[in-house]
Amino acid sequence: MFVQIDFNSDEAIYIQLRNQIIYGIATSQLQEGENLPSVRDLAEHIGINMHTVNKAYTMLKQEGYLRLDRRKGAVIAIDINKLQAIREMREELRVILAKAFCKNISCEEAHEIVNDIFSEFERG
Repeated sequence: MFVQIDFNSDEAIYIQLRNQIIYGIATSQLQEGENLPSVRDLAEHIGINMHTVNKAYTMLKQEGYLRLDRRKGAVIAIDINKLQAIREMREELRVILAKAFCKNISCEEAHEIVNDIFSEFERG
């Protein structure tokens, strides 16, 4: 698994890691049932603290993107309820779209951005 962390970013490292794993799932780079590296291995590979990786894995588990198995470790397991996912997406998009509105980004421009991003996942 290829992970690229921006140590100069204002975004927390565990959030960057979480987001990259979600992006990997969406683009089919990571498949249902696939094992992720152990917390220790991934931390060493990236050069970060094990607790940071553990925090990202815990968030992913809580959000329904993976399960933790004592024998297999972290395994991709997408089981999030679609209605819950839509509610969460609506809340997250509300803020993003409010920012866009304040910057005079039109509804059509926002739709174009969403379509472009979705096409990235469909090609994956």
